[in-house]
Amino acid sequence: MAASYDFPQDLIDAQDELRQVRAELQTLYRRVPWSAEPLDAWETHENAWRKSSRPASPGWDPQDTAEIARLRAREIELAQTIVTHAYWSEFAPADVLAARDALKHHHEQQMADASS
Repeated sequence: MAASYDFPQDLIDAQDELRQVRAELQTLYRRVPWSAEPLDAWETHENAWRKSSRPASPGWDPQDTAEIARLRAREIELAQTIVTHAYWSEFAPADVLAARDALKHHHEQQMADASS
């Protein structure tokens, strides 16, 4: 059976917000063009080992650029908050990884417990 952890609420909140920020970033990355800057279309040479190509990219518009920058900054801030939280000092170094992994999956566990 997996170990049970009593995570502080601020740590859970930071992890939940980090998950949300990453989901928002992923959605935004799917919507914007493949290149942040305007670039011409390209494709590999016909004798290339692996053929590849990209259509022309108009680049990201300023609003998308600003939103991506804001979300990236928040992602870094939340990751730092989580990694440097005092809660982890309660564990032996060898046990932090398992506890950190449990926090990453805490939301899933709560959802499973609620549906039971």
